[in-house]
Amino acid sequence: MLTKRTYFIGVLLTLIVFPAAALAAGGGGSSVRVGVSGAEPAGLAALRRPTVNFHRTIHRTVAHLEAAHRAKARRKRQRREALYATLPGGVSLETLNAIAACESGGDPTAVSADGSYRGKYQFDYGTWESVGGSGDPAEAPEAEQDYRAALLYERSGSSPWPICG
Repeated sequence: MLTKRTYFIGVLLTLIVFPAAALAAGGGGSSVRVGVSGAEPAGLAALRRPTVNFHRTIHRTVAHLEAAHRAKARRKRQRREALYATLPGGVSLETLNAIAACESGGDPTAVSADGSYRGKYQFDYGTWESVGGSGDPAEAPEAEQDYRAALLYERSGSSPWPICG
């Protein structure tokens, strides 16, 4: 698996080696070419076109890598959402939406004032982990939060949400 560091090292080496090779090919002598902007060393003129092409190549490569990263993240998100598409225990999405509206206004990224309760259903970390969640509930996809809340509702009914349940 290639990492960003691997790509960076490759680009860095290319940035160092390519200009040196172009200078060597151009002779690197002290001749001077008179151009539009006045006197210009011949080595710089020899580097201009390859340098422009090199920069275009770098920009295209970076854009390609960024697009590939976005596509991979999109596929991962779609797989996770498909995994949590059906709710366990026969709890309806309407019931969960009513709880979420009361708890967080339906915002999957909501965090309580003291930071203890997180996400659409205001899970604390212990409860989130007890229904199979990992990491920060407020950073989990909304479909996963719905799924975990349905698991909790199946186990405990509305009691985990004493005001909103």
